[in-house]
Amino acid sequence: MSLEIIFEDDYLLCVNKPNNVLVHHAFHSRNVADEDSLLQIIENEKGLKVYPIHRLDRKTSGIILLAKQKEFVSKFQELFTKNEIQKTYYGVVRGFSPESKTIDTPVKGRDANVHKDALTLLKTLENVTLQIPVKPYDSSRYSLVELSPKTGRMHQLRVHTNKISHPLIGDAKYGDKNHDVMFDKNFGWKNLFLHAGKLEFTHPFSSEALILKASFAEDWMALFKQFSWKNPLV
Repeated sequence: MSLEIIFEDDYLLCVNKPNNVLVHHAFHSRNVADEDSLLQIIENEKGLKVYPIHRLDRKTSGIILLAKQKEFVSKFQELFTKNEIQKTYYGVVRGFSPESKTIDTPVKGRDANVHKDALTLLKTLENVTLQIPVKPYDSSRYSLVELSPKTGRMHQLRVHTNKISHPLIGDAKYGDKNHDVMFDKNFGWKNLFLHAGKLEFTHPFSSEALILKASFAEDWMALFKQFSWKNPLV
């Protein structure tokens, strides 16, 4: 596997994480311990030990920031805690989602008994009706959405899209299995359609204003073509 490097300097390595790759192995992911984590792939390919600055679910693709030294991590993490970084995700959801919506619903944190405030801004970019039946309907409808999380809760975007009855396609936990099966059967697309597409922030060490973008994977590009949707990162 050859990783797409989006940005690199003395402090930071920014890569495009593929679907179904863990950032690093943790105690709860022992069942995939034989697969290389993102950190392991980077060490193998670049001979570089890096330190994650933020989280990205295993099933989510896209942009992730990694510090080149442990002592740099906290300075970059401050961008997230102080809301000084703009995160833009893209998702494909079931149904025709609202033109724009603020989703302000608490989400369970890593401690499953505690709900924490969570805020996501949603904007619909494209939609399509397919003459392919998905129970209980004779056709199926989908939307391309831009998601801007203003908090960083675990599975926030997956929970929030499900909360407004427009779950993400390919989400086995929060999604709609009938639509996931249709995507696989008709198009061969199995991955979660959630992509961390863009990060905008001021570099805390160099003061450089950065707009970093992670290109879409093959199944996304095939979907854009199939549905005649415009690539939002172009």
